[in-house]
Amino acid sequence: MKSIIVNIVPEETRIAIIEDGDLLEISVERTESAHLVGNIYKGRVQNVLPGMQAAFVDIGQEKNAFLYIGDGLPKEAVQAISSHEKIHIGQNLPIQIVKDALGTKGPRATTHLTLPGRNIVLMPTVDYIGISRRIEVETERERLKEIAERICPTGMGMIVRTVAAGKSETALQKDVEYLTRLWSSLMARNKVSNPPTLLYRDADLVIRIVRDYFTENIDKMVLDNKDAYVRVLDLLKYTSPELIDKVELYEGSKSVFQMYQIEKEIENLGKRQVELKSGGFIVIDKTEALTAIDVNTGKFVGQANLADTVFQANMEAAVEIAKQIRLRDIGGIIIIDFIDMETASQKGQLLALMEKKVRQDKTKTNVVDITALGLVEITRKKSRQNFESIIYSECPYCHGRGLVESPETLSIKISRDLRRMEKNRHAENGYLVQVHERVVAVLDQSKILETLGKELGFKIQIEKIPGMHPEVYSILQLNS
Repeated sequence: MKSIIVNIVPEETRIAIIEDGDLLEISVERTESAHLVGNIYKGRVQNVLPGMQAAFVDIGQEKNAFLYIGDGLPKEAVQAISSHEKIHIGQNLPIQIVKDALGTKGPRATTHLTLPGRNIVLMPTVDYIGISRRIEVETERERLKEIAERICPTGMGMIVRTVAAGKSETALQKDVEYLTRLWSSLMARNKVSNPPTLLYRDADLVIRIVRDYFTENIDKMVLDNKDAYVRVLDLLKYTSPELIDKVELYEGSKSVFQMYQIEKEIENLGKRQVELKSGGFIVIDKTEALTAIDVNTGKFVGQANLADTVFQANMEAAVEIAKQIRLRDIGGIIIIDFIDMETASQKGQLLALMEKKVRQDKTKTNVVDITALGLVEITRKKSRQNFESIIYSECPYCHGRGLVESPETLSIKISRDLRRMEKNRHAENGYLVQVHERVVAVLDQSKILETLGKELGFKIQIEKIPGMHPEVYSILQLNS
């Protein structure tokens, strides 16, 4: 059974997709920091990058949006754009955000706008028709393309979404009519508004999940908020009335995420190491340029020979890695270091399994290849803040290193500072050294400060400070 579970409080909305009790996907959106992707702004060009046909555009946010003319378009549509299109400083133009601000980078934008509906995505500025790649039956693709060509407004383009498979021309026509009316109202607002201003806000997380994920293959959708429940029913009456009976309102005393045992799995998403059922494990490390995933056999020793053990461990890891990539919403370049395998047949099976698993991911994911060293390269589209960046912040102790200086290192640094201070001025009454409690144990055991005091002729008192940063210490010269 596949379900969508929705937990809403005033500060945050969380949505989980589970299948037979197994968490497949998790999305979080906070009220104070809602996403920008999909929003359309009337912006003003602040700076142009010569030779790149790119610019920075003021949209009224903390950071200017980076605009590149080819963003967000199919290859064929990009080739159709006039090479004479120019952007200049001070120009006012409508743009759409295609990637949220990530780290030090501002949001990314495009001038080629899209309006998503239930069955189609309208592209008012590009004359192009596309069919979702997930619709694989060729006869159905042809049928949908013929419908799209008939109902697409002149001078506009559209992409037929996966959910449109099997839908009638009337259903698609309703989407087109609604989206063209929406486009007309946006352009009217664009004419009378002063930049920077928001022309169109994309739907909130609940409505996006209904629009993009709630299809016939979902058995039920459970919401714990009555207002959201009513909004979903109202939307489905217009778009997919056949799905209304699958929507449930949860009114239990427990949190709906606790009821479906999702909370514990969410806590595990913060772990660097993920255990496998066989006894092996994978390690996930994020760098500035890419995410590296390492596969280890751990306690798994297999039952046959080494080659089979390695192959089984890699195959199990591949399934878990595909799951973790979706759950953590890891984007960009992903490098997986599988355990080296001997035969080309095993490598081919591993690659085929990875490709099969990533096809279940709605976010565009591409398995590139496997090298002789067993490295698999994957690219995955990154547009919104992922789960990790929303839930966690940089550690105030290690500042993102993942490591803090050892107590032994602190002990040596303290002794070095004491020698320097004593060289400048002798402390007749000695020193007071204040440190983290874990450093006290090492100082007591090593006797390093006691030996130093005897060597230089002064007394040293050690004081444990609860809650002190493990890399911080203070040295006070005592007065009489």
